[in-house]
This record gives sequence, C-alpha cells and structure tokens, in this order.
Amino acid sequence: MALTSCRKSATPLKLALQVLPKLSGYKSLEAKINILNRVSGILKPGRMTLLLGPPGCGKSSLLKALSGNLDPSLKVTGEVSYNGYKLEEFVPQKTSAYISQNDLHIAEMTVRETVDFSASCQGVGSREEIMMEVSRREKEAGIIPDPDIDTYMKAISAKGVKRTLRTDYILKILGLDVCADTMVGDAMRRGISGGQNKRPTTGEMIVGPTKALFMDEITNDSTALISLLQPAPETFDLFDDIILMAEGKIVYHGPRDHVLDFFEDCGFRCPKRKGVADFLQEAQYWLHTELPYSYFSVDMFSMKFKESPLVKKLDEELLVASDKSKSHKNAISFSVYSLSRWELFKACMSRELLLMRRNSFLYIFKTTQLIIVAIMAMTVFLRTRMEIDVFDANY
Repeated sequence: MALTSCRKSATPLKLALQVLPKLSGYKSLEAKINILNRVSGILKPGRMTLLLGPPGCGKSSLLKALSGNLDPSLKVTGEVSYNGYKLEEFVPQKTSAYISQNDLHIAEMTVRETVDFSASCQGVGSREEIMMEVSRREKEAGIIPDPDIDTYMKAISAKGVKRTLRTDYILKILGLDVCADTMVGDAMRRGISGGQNKRPTTGEMIVGPTKALFMDEITNDSTALISLLQPAPETFDLFDDIILMAEGKIVYHGPRDHVLDFFEDCGFRCPKRKGVADFLQEAQYWLHTELPYSYFSVDMFSMKFKESPLVKKLDEELLVASDKSKSHKNAISFSVYSLSRWELFKACMSRELLLMRRNSFLYIFKTTQLIIVAIMAMTVFLRTRMEIDVFDANY
C-alpha cells in the first residue's frame, strides 16, 4: 500500500492557477509527498502489535488507513482487507476503532458519563447473539459456567441498559474508578489530571463491540495495533509483534523476540543496560568494533529486511487470500448503525438534558436577561398615540 498527499495551499489565486496555470506565469503550488511507501503486512488475530517510529514517519497515517479513516483527498494505491473482505465491502469504522492522539471531550460530563454515552451509542453489537449461542452450547454439553463470568457476559450483552457493568469494568482496568464521578474538565474548568485525561479517550472506544483496535500514541483479547513513541521496557515486553517505521517505510515487521537478531545481522547490537525500544529508535551501537563504522540508511535497513526470511514468510501469507467463507458473520460489521434512530435520538437527547442541568445557571440567567430586555423594548413605545389639547396648548 502506498499513500500520497497531493494538496494545494489555500490562496486567493488557487482557482485561477488551476484553470490557467500556464497563462498566469506562476509555478504550480501542488506538491506531492509520499507518506507511506510500499507498506505491507499482516495483523494476526488476538495479538498486540507495537508500531514504533520517530515523529513524522507515517504512524498515524498507517493507523488511519487500516481503520478506514483517511482523508478522502489523499491518493491511495493498494488495498486493505479484513478476513478477505475489502474496505469497500463492509463498514471498517464500526468493525475497528481508531483511538486518536487528540482528546476531545465535553468538560461538563464526568468520566463515567462520557464512557456510558459512548457505550449507549455503540450498542452491544453481536454480543447478544454470541451469548445466546454460548448458553445453548453450554446446555447441550452440560457445562456449568462460572457464576461471576456468566453474570458479566450476560450483563454486557443486555440491550437498553443506561449504565452497564462493562463501563465499570473499563473504568477499573484503566484506573479511572477513583475519578469516575469527577468532571473531565478543560482549560476553563477544573477536572481530572492531564495524565488521566488520555484514558477516557481509550475507554470510550474499547467499551464498544469493536473487533480491532488502532491506538495512536496512547499510554483486551482484541487484535490491537498500538503506536507508541518511547515505551518503557515493561510495556515493550507486553507486545507480541513489532512494526518499526522510518520515512514512511517498514524497517521491521515480525515477532518481538526476533527484532534484536535482525539488527545484529545489520551490524548493530543493543547494550545490556539500554531499553530495546530506545535502541530501535536509534540503532547507533556498532557491533563490529574491529571494523570502521559504516553508515546504514533507512533504505539499507528496508532492503535488508526484505531479504530476511521474515519477509519471505510474510509474502507467502499475503499471497494466500483469506477465505471469506471461513470468517464468522459477526467478525465483520456490514451495517452502519447498531441502534435504531429513535435509540440514538434518546441517547443524544439524554446527554443534552444533562448538559442543560449542569449549565442551568447560564440558561436561567440568559432567559431572565431576554425577558427583561423584551419588557424594556415593549414599554418604550407603550403610548404611541397621545391626544393633543388644542384649546389649552401653548404653541
């Protein structure tokens, strides 16, 4: 897959330069920038993949391309498929969740209300159908489920619940249970701390029934591709696979356990007291001390990776197209909305009524102000016609 940006700067002469570029005498303002260059890979189900790379290497663009959230003005060549289905054949925005590095929340809502609203809008998806099938198979096999697990599974599969158990679970695992009833806040309103402000962004996405998660610089058994800048060694060890990017190219894509072996083949070894993630960002410790240092460019790393056995195995897996018949119907979302329009209207109206109650002083003040101004305007011309005493008037 390749991604190219081809945009023009917004100037008053934009239309004129588009229609008459030669007659205008100005050079074209169009600039083509290759954001992603021949990127290919596979995200295997149930595995967490770490996306590493310096700022500006195309990590966010790759995540948006995989989740179907790219800007329509960008030119894309190649294809992305889920279980054999191309992006045009289903709804990728509902099947996967892209968690942006920007936090956009309503300051007047609490953390719990923010996650609850997201859960009510996304619905339960196929959980109800899956739960019914699991219960049927348990009865046929005579299996007695664990009471706690069974209660949790049934609770997250129930429709129309205003406050769900899954919300409490998400708040617990994200460490937001201590500030669940605190307002999110913003620059003008006191709320949760800056470090906690990132977590509701993650919580309102993973609370839904999405199957794949694409997380952009954020600090479950879903398929997850997570972009981090400088993860700690303990965080780095939690991932199964690594994707290392530089200048829009993939330098390494494979298991985490083999990444150091690949760099040793290139002539670089990670020092004992240095974190692997930091080493991968730098790659400056020359292994062959008896030989003079040789500069290794990004293109050389990319070519070395393409010659490795990992790429040969990856190419073989890419050549074998995924069989759509083997994909479960609930693995991919083909409908745009999980809820009816009436249910979505009720969820949005409930949130607006909540915000009106939170800002009741403002609404009461503005209403009172309008009434007073209206009364003043009404009484200015209260007596528009006045009788004139023509006998006693002094002209």
